[in-house]
Amino acid sequence: MAKARALTASEVDGVAYRRAKTWQIALSQMNNGSAMIFYSLVGLMSYLQNAGYGIAVAVAGLILTGTRMLDGVIDPFLALIIDRFSFSFGKLRFFMLVGWAIRAVAVLMLFVWGSGTGNGPVFFIAFYVLYIIGSSTNDIAGNMMGPVMTNDPRQRPTVQVWATIYSYLVPTVFSILSTVVILPKHGNQFTVAMLRETALWFLGFSLVFQLLACVGVSGADKPSNFQHLSAQGDDADVSFRDMFAFLRRNNPFQRYVIASAAEKIAQVVNSQAVISTMLFGILIGNIQLGTIMSVGAMLPAIIFAIIGARYTGRHGSHRSTVMWSWVCIALLALMIVFCLVVDMRSILGSLPLVIGFFALMLVINGAKMCVTVANGAMRADIVDYELDRSGKYIPAVVTATYNFIDQLVSSFGATIALGSVALIGFTTVMPQPTDAPTPGILYVTLVLMFGLPLLGFLATVVAMNGYKLTKDEMVAVQRRIADRKAVLVNAEAATFAVS
Repeated sequence: MAKARALTASEVDGVAYRRAKTWQIALSQMNNGSAMIFYSLVGLMSYLQNAGYGIAVAVAGLILTGTRMLDGVIDPFLALIIDRFSFSFGKLRFFMLVGWAIRAVAVLMLFVWGSGTGNGPVFFIAFYVLYIIGSSTNDIAGNMMGPVMTNDPRQRPTVQVWATIYSYLVPTVFSILSTVVILPKHGNQFTVAMLRETALWFLGFSLVFQLLACVGVSGADKPSNFQHLSAQGDDADVSFRDMFAFLRRNNPFQRYVIASAAEKIAQVVNSQAVISTMLFGILIGNIQLGTIMSVGAMLPAIIFAIIGARYTGRHGSHRSTVMWSWVCIALLALMIVFCLVVDMRSILGSLPLVIGFFALMLVINGAKMCVTVANGAMRADIVDYELDRSGKYIPAVVTATYNFIDQLVSSFGATIALGSVALIGFTTVMPQPTDAPTPGILYVTLVLMFGLPLLGFLATVVAMNGYKLTKDEMVAVQRRIADRKAVLVNAEAATFAVS
């Protein structure tokens, strides 16, 4: 007997969902790959400031911190511009390419044409601000692709899977390109010439990624997919009033932000090099293990992302977020107990302890990845819920508002990490891999590496307790949107027939 065909989400839910082909999603998320190439290049910015512009290290840190705050401030203004304008030839492609071009010019000015020619801090700051404007424009438009390309609940998590693949692979590949291929050609020194060559290679590859992303999104990048439901005439323009109304009245977004902010603080703290130094260098005794783990965790993380996407597609972003958050809480608690019970210096000398430690680290990172996939689908759900609630389709405002809060919150990450380290005596020097392990280092490392994420996931569970966009509710949202769009189409057809 032939196996019965599995029903599609549209057949099950009674909604004509908008879908994209897998290759279109894969190509579209290359915009994230292009952004990660620039992100890798920005990682060299401190060397550029010192070698190319003679800016002191301490001043360089202040400049990068100040411009990071500016990045969050300008996002809402750019979002209003993006949501207000529509082009028959493609809104997303237009703003992605404009954003890419702006930051490409800024990179050329900073790394190639202006570096090492006697320019100082004013020149650097001016073009770095220009870079931020281009980066924000491109990123906002790129993050809009998910909700625009598909509203199928089974397919939406797939967008985040492909974004995750590029987020993991691209920085690794281009870090190898800069440090293994280009750096040795310049005597293993981060000179002006080395940074200039790196920038040119990175820009060329980022353009290829960007053009492929435009090909991927071209099928969905049309005015009909950005249509408001009820606003007409002057009311169709997106304004600050819409943004404030969205913040004030969209309860699912408020809960989403609380959950994401708590997790983001923990993520930024974990990413600080000093935390990795204390865990792997001081407590375990091998600083290289952190790098080895980050590379070795790529494939498992992608596998977990696929698992998380399938679970989210079946059960909805809300249930998936709560379930995987509880998994993270349990695993993080187990890891804290493990590190307190065993002598961490003995881990590398015992095969069972090595297997236990690295297995726990891998599944913790995998469970976190599942939460990340669910969060990506949840943000797309919120875009559609806002369309149903207010009649306004404002994916750029949703993305930029989240980015603003994300930037604001994440700016505290380094302060929390360094402040905690100062509490245990490191006020004038940073912890080094050769330092002796102490109880203070152990407790601070465990709190920051595992305890803070645990609290973040607890905050997520609490915030999700009143989150109403369940799988069933999102089906109802999509039905209402489809019905209202049909009414608009019929009204336009009647008006056209009369005229």
